[in-house]
Amino acid sequence: MQSNNFTSFSFRQELHTVLEKLHFHQPTGIQEKIIPAILSGESVIGQSQTGSGKTHAFLLPIFNLLDESKQGVQFVITSPTRELATQIYNEVKKMIQYANKEGKWTTRLLVGGTDKQRMIDKLTDPPHIIVGTPGRILDLVQEGVISIFSARSFVIDEADLMLDLGLIKEIDQLLVRCNQAIQVLVFSATIPQKMQPFLKKYLSGPIHVKMDQVLSPETMEHRLIHRKHREEADVIMEISQAINPYIAIIFTNGREQADKLSNALLQRGLEVGILHGGLPARERKRALKEIQNLRYQYIVATDLAARGIHIEGVSHVINAQLPKQVEFYIHRVGRTARAGMEGTAISLYTEEDLVLIEKLEEQGLKFTFSNIKNGSWVEDKHWNRRNIRKKTDKSLEEEAWRRVPKAKKVKPGYRKKMKQQQQQIKRQLSNQTKRNYKK
Repeated sequence: MQSNNFTSFSFRQELHTVLEKLHFHQPTGIQEKIIPAILSGESVIGQSQTGSGKTHAFLLPIFNLLDESKQGVQFVITSPTRELATQIYNEVKKMIQYANKEGKWTTRLLVGGTDKQRMIDKLTDPPHIIVGTPGRILDLVQEGVISIFSARSFVIDEADLMLDLGLIKEIDQLLVRCNQAIQVLVFSATIPQKMQPFLKKYLSGPIHVKMDQVLSPETMEHRLIHRKHREEADVIMEISQAINPYIAIIFTNGREQADKLSNALLQRGLEVGILHGGLPARERKRALKEIQNLRYQYIVATDLAARGIHIEGVSHVINAQLPKQVEFYIHRVGRTARAGMEGTAISLYTEEDLVLIEKLEEQGLKFTFSNIKNGSWVEDKHWNRRNIRKKTDKSLEEEAWRRVPKAKKVKPGYRKKMKQQQQQIKRQLSNQTKRNYKK
């Protein structure tokens, strides 16, 4: 059961002022369970989905534990991308300002793509809180510019993304340079099995808080549009005539697809922004600033680029290509329908996506199969598994016959022998199809 407000945490007075200015009245589920553990010095694993309040679940207790009378780094906050680190850093600065502690509580942003010498000059007086990407922090630690041995807490934000990007090695090298008694705070939407050895190495008896995953808010609708051999850009142009989004994020499955789709939409007259990890640092920074300043109504993005980044007012998510995993679908659609607002997820699909769709339906997600005519939504037929199986059986039959070796000499019973070979090949193809389905 959640507290009515934050008073049960016995925060210092400045933090109550911060909470008031942030308009936080009641802790979220993850905050309710994680904050007391952090305040008592426990290492924690906080597992909950995007938009659940994870960032303030560690920032609030960190500020409560900060000792302004001591110099040196007290807290290290790591994030997998520059954009995410910058977002957390801006929140840290805002909280310092709201607490009226500017100059007394200090922080620095340490990320790549910025003037390193200028950064080194600013680290003459070590800050209380450093926020950054693992690579840049490690670089400065190895050069002796800054020491993190004095840190009492080490935050690993978006840990599963750290693992995906191969940054856990750098986190490992940073933790080796910390005091052995350091409190480690791990936050992530998912905790992959591959992360277990790392967690066992650095977290001794941690408090593991896993919030029940809400597959989709009740205020959200999920529409599916069969692509039917049409160009993705053409379908999205039709979608744009049926919706008037405040902001719509269009997801692709990679950088090349994002560039291709963005260019195709621009050629068709739709003004879109683009956000992916392949953009140069300066261009990424500019793109993110323009997006947050509402320069674009439509944004083409990849999973990695949009992960964790807070974009205010996303009313629609469009999957130009559906992901392969349930978790990625949930991450994507989690960009909209926040804080009780309504939201819409629209996904283009082909027969290859029915495995994912079926898995999502099994978990209780309800899709509306739709199409667009004359700028309006119309209902479309449900492309269920039975329809596809009929097509698959027919195509397997034909493919099996194609693979049967042609008889050089026609002998008695050759037709029966060819039929037996065809059936054997068909069984092999069918088994392969089933194995692919289970993956």
